[in-house]
Order: sequence, then C-alpha cells, then structure tokens
Amino acid sequence: MQRKILALAEGRFSPLKSKTANGAIAYLPGEVVGVIDSTKSGMIAQQVLGYGGPIPVVRSLEEGFRFSPTHMLVGIAPTGGRLPDAWRDVIRKAIMARLHILSGLHTILSDDPEFAALAHEHDITLTDYRKIGPESEVVAKGSWRSRTAKVILTVGTDCNIGKMTTQLEVHKGLVQRGLKADFVATGQTGMMIRGRGVAVDSLIGDYIAGAIELEVDRSVEEGYEYILVEGQGSLTHMGYSGVTLGLIHGTMPDAMILCHQPARLKDDYGLLLPGLKNIIAFHETVVKFFRETKVVAIGLNTVGLTDDEAREAAEQISQMTGLPAVDAFRFGPEKLTDAVVGYFSSRHNRS
Repeated sequence: MQRKILALAEGRFSPLKSKTANGAIAYLPGEVVGVIDSTKSGMIAQQVLGYGGPIPVVRSLEEGFRFSPTHMLVGIAPTGGRLPDAWRDVIRKAIMARLHILSGLHTILSDDPEFAALAHEHDITLTDYRKIGPESEVVAKGSWRSRTAKVILTVGTDCNIGKMTTQLEVHKGLVQRGLKADFVATGQTGMMIRGRGVAVDSLIGDYIAGAIELEVDRSVEEGYEYILVEGQGSLTHMGYSGVTLGLIHGTMPDAMILCHQPARLKDDYGLLLPGLKNIIAFHETVVKFFRETKVVAIGLNTVGLTDDEAREAAEQISQMTGLPAVDAFRFGPEKLTDAVVGYFSSRHNRS
C-alpha cells in the first residue's frame, strides 16, 4: 500500500518544534499529503519550513480527510515525549476512520487499552517507534575492536540541532559516489525514514551502548563500508548527555561530524553553548581512552539565517576550527562527504 500520511502537529508546526513531521516531509517524498495545525491553516509547508513545496496545512483531521490519507503521523517530539492530553480525541477519531497510526512518542499507544481495543476493532496498526523489543536489551561487547567498516557518528553542541539531517545528507552523498553506505537510525524520526533502527532514548541506561552496537554489527554483516550513525542529545546538555555518551561507547566511532547552529547561543537551560574548539577536543578526548578518533567536519543548521549569512557563518567556523563547515541540507553535503572520504583515505595511506 502506498502510504498517504497526514501529520499531526497542532500548534507546533515550525522548523524546530515539529521535527518528526519535518523529517517525513523532507525524506519521504510524496508520502505526506497534509499537516494538521489550526494555527497555520491555509499555509503550505514551504511557507512554514522553507521546504516541502505545496503540502497543505489544514485546520483539523476532518479537513485532512479530503486527501484520502492512509496513515496519521504524530509529528512532534516534545520535551519528555508524552502524548498531549488534547490529542487523544484526534487519535481516537483517526483510528475510527481506519487510519494507521505512526508515533514516536514515549507514550506507547499500542499499550493504551482504549487505543489498542479501537485498533483491533477497526483493523488498523499502531506503530510505536519508541517501543523497545527484547533483542535490544543487551550489553555492549566491544565488537569495534575487530570491526573493518568505517563508522561515523554525528554529535552536537546541543539537542535538536540537525544531527539526523546532517547524517542523512552525508549518507546520500556517499551513496551518490557509489560507496556502500548505511544510515543507522537511533530515534523515532530516523527510524520512520530508514524503516528500522532503535530509539536509544527509550532504553534502560545499561543497554544504550549494547543496542546501538547491535545495530552497527547488523550493518557490518550486511556488507556496508561506511556506517553513518544518527546522533542524539549532547555531551554538554544537562538533560540528555547520557544517551550521547552511550552512543559514543556503543559505536566507538572512527570519525565524528559535529553539528552546530550558529544562531543559537544558549541551550534550553539558558546556558551558553560551548566553544567549538573546546567541544571538538572534548569529544575526541572521550573516545581517546579507547581509541583515536577525530571530528572531521562541522554540519551546520542555519535556520533563521539568509543564504549569505549562512555561507558567512560557515566560512567563519571553518577558519576558526580548520574544518570544513556547511549546512548540508541547504547547500548540499559535498564538503562533508569530501571530509569523510578524505579522512579515511589519508588514514589508510598513513598505515
């Protein structure tokens, strides 16, 4: 069945507050038929996000029915990841209209007695990307010690700063060069796009490293040469640093790409974001206890900047760090893919 997705983003459809809906719009071309947000009804995705073309924003679920959707996507990832109470009725109505539900919330819809009963009655599926299967409850074994594939992890100066988008763009760039590259999803939006992965922020802390190691091993066994792992959180974020450290230890990356938003000065605790040179050294030091690795490039999120401002910011950051910097979603991933391929080529030549 060709999916026709209606994305629920009531009151939050924007570049930074509806990242699940935005990811579907950007990376599932032709599948999203509309977005529900009464506060932006009558607009199109292009006007709200700067991409997405003519996808319409509608006032309600009922208004969205005219596009004959087959699925409804819960299109936000709010702090804490819980289902807003006001949205229960919308989900209930969507199920009764026989729409399959896609959700990346920490609230597991398939475990909700009312939703589960309705889904059974109306013969639809409830897909919970953050529902953890028992196969992911494993402790890391250290398989990186014998790994031959090249693993690249995106890390960030803050949360919600473009780690998934940057990695998807680099993956696209490597594939276009004829290289066998895989994207490993570690969050709900990436899983929806890739079709598999593990939502590491739903795991028991002891299993974060092991679960992502298992995903990397799976890609290795499938013969991928470059394995691009989607980053989560930030080592310097007071709330979500734990998941980042677990990902670092689970991947033991051969290289990292640091993601940064030049226009963002503070995190959501009101703390100043760290200086780029310090944060680069910090990430390399965290891994250095186990192995040598390098941050090889800077992936930028230039939302809020004009094209000229974005290019100027990239140039300043490149001069400051000595690393290539670009907003890959906006200007293409060539600088980042060049950096990745060049780094491994020079490392091979040195050995």
